Amino acid sequence: MTTPAENCRINYIELNVRNIGQAKAFYGQAFGWTFTDYGPEYTEFSDGAMKGGFTTLAPPSPAGGPLVVLYANQLEAARDSVIAAGGTISREIFPFPGGRRFHFRDVDGYELGIWSKD
Repeated sequence: MTTPAENCRINYIELNVRNIGQAKAFYGQAFGWTFTDYGPEYTEFSDGAMKGGFTTLAPPSPAGGPLVVLYANQLEAARDSVIAAGGTISREIFPFPGGRRFHFRDVDGYELGIWSKD
């Protein structure tokens, strides 16, 4: 018999985007993610540890919902990379229990966070 913890792990994140090519360009440039295309309306991304997807099957809905938080060894370098890729900083670097983090909006308006222990 399996326990609820064995069945209920975050495994995949899917984001609705306006333009898959634009999303791939942003996340590829900012974080070095790789992609596997599954037709014109869907691509899977991999950050090297977790996978997710971008789809154009529904419009982006960046308001509300859970905050996706990424981890970076070098927070300032991650911030610079987000800006260079076309993202906008929605909350500058701030301390929180366990480290520091900042929030940004991607090219479709989704807000994500990046944190670091330093």
